[in-house]
Amino acid sequence: MSVRILRTTVNKQFTSNQGMADKQAKDAISLHKKLRGKITIESKISKLKPRDIQLIYTPGVAAVCKKIYQEPGQKYTLTSKANNVAIVTDGTRILGLGNIGPYAAMPVMEGKSVLYKKFGKVDAFPICLNTTKKQEIIDVIKAIEPVFGAINLEDIESPKVLEISDQLQEELPIPIFHDDRHGTAVVALAALLNSLKLVKKKIETVKIVIAGAGSAGYGICKLLSFAGCKNLLVVDSSGAIHQNRSENMNHYKNEIAGITNPRLEKGSLDLVLKDADVFIGVSGMSGILSKNMIQNMNKDSIIFALTNPEPEVDPKIAKNAGAKIIATGSYLYKNKVNNAIVFPYLMRIILDKKIKKITSDMLYLTAKAIADSVPKKDLAYDYIIPEITNQKLQKNITKALKKL
Repeated sequence: MSVRILRTTVNKQFTSNQGMADKQAKDAISLHKKLRGKITIESKISKLKPRDIQLIYTPGVAAVCKKIYQEPGQKYTLTSKANNVAIVTDGTRILGLGNIGPYAAMPVMEGKSVLYKKFGKVDAFPICLNTTKKQEIIDVIKAIEPVFGAINLEDIESPKVLEISDQLQEELPIPIFHDDRHGTAVVALAALLNSLKLVKKKIETVKIVIAGAGSAGYGICKLLSFAGCKNLLVVDSSGAIHQNRSENMNHYKNEIAGITNPRLEKGSLDLVLKDADVFIGVSGMSGILSKNMIQNMNKDSIIFALTNPEPEVDPKIAKNAGAKIIATGSYLYKNKVNNAIVFPYLMRIILDKKIKKITSDMLYLTAKAIADSVPKKDLAYDYIIPEITNQKLQKNITKALKKL
């Protein structure tokens, strides 16, 4: 193919993709304008009779208040606390858009609330905070805890959000679910387990490179290590993380260094990706993975370019470079490795079982249950993960976590 023809083909593809993106953006804005928000609050009492008012409000409600005061455990059976989740953000790391603030974060949190309700029957509320100070965020969450059975931290910059999560888990009696950290790790492991089945490789022997050492990179790293991965590397803007590195490190990167990079490999992504079997991108940056870098990976390579809305590499480029399995975090492509498949179903069980803390064992079992929701006979290079609408998901995850 001549250079002129190649350029023409690329330009046409870019124009086509841009046109689709522009139309989708227009449609999304139009829908949101029509809805004026995606969630509402409805009463469980369809027809409110005079006597009902006496029972749900004054004077009857006083008896309920006294009951909870005398027996605090009754708050889970006499109020909605057991089914309420707060989705908390400060708007500092929204999707791939970065620090766009709490007002612009609202549409994302509302959308998440819809998914919670639709697939998990969970009542989730957007709590978009007009502060970016760590201690203020912690104080607010501790203050609103009485209303909620769990907290979902969302789209807060790292490492601040990891520190918030850890401190709150120590100080609150309800679980702190951090979707970038926990949900993304679960769906990445689920997709990886099925991908490895297809290419006939084992997690204990493959070389996996994670691009991104923020919340998602940290969470994936921890869970893959727990799952048995022995040759795991994490790369950030300063290159490969290893035990002897001092530049651009923090508590969480030191923790990563202690469980990864057994050969103390150094250098940028293109260097450490050589002879790797798996690439997992949660870098927040698009286009960082080139055709040449993929070609330098091992045969039957697996590419998870999970950054949204623009992945680390265009799936077509990855396929042309020889990648065997390609997944993104976007609903525009096949193999949707997105945490939306995790949080509604897992939170349903967390609330029902009144689980107090998120553990690696819980996340691992959930990942296996999600992976097993795709029958072996149906597994394919373009079908490694079930759709969010898969009716087996809740049943399988519930069964997997039954003994917890």
